[in-house]
Amino acid sequence: MWSNGRLSPQGARQQGFSLIEILVAFSILALALGVLLNIFSGGLRSAIVSEEYQQALAIAESKLARVGFDIIVEEGLVQGVEQNKFSWSIQGTPFEMPQAKSDNVAIGSQIKAYKVQVKVEWEEGQDNRLVVLNTVRLAKVQP
Repeated sequence: MWSNGRLSPQGARQQGFSLIEILVAFSILALALGVLLNIFSGGLRSAIVSEEYQQALAIAESKLARVGFDIIVEEGLVQGVEQNKFSWSIQGTPFEMPQAKSDNVAIGSQIKAYKVQVKVEWEEGQDNRLVVLNTVRLAKVQP
């Protein structure tokens, strides 16, 4: 096996990997990492969009809760911006109530119903996002 201090070809064992094996292993690793990074970045984008929808919904619910207290229930449009990102609007339109019975006529002449729509819009990249809430609110008729 040993001749002149060298290992003969018959007794030689491969010590390590060939260049082809290393290149194939790195190619497989690169593809796997690329797929994993794509999955994680997609999940992160979804989490960000979900958080923005939650913020927009919270803004819409808070504006809707203020209608009739801080914001007068009336026909018209009120607009604003929150956090320099979310544009909101509150649209009030008259709502036709069913005819009141004869014993409720006095109450029906003192109140008026309004359909209230709250919209919150924002831009996310090239997309426009929107949250809309609708309800009916009652208001006293102003003499």
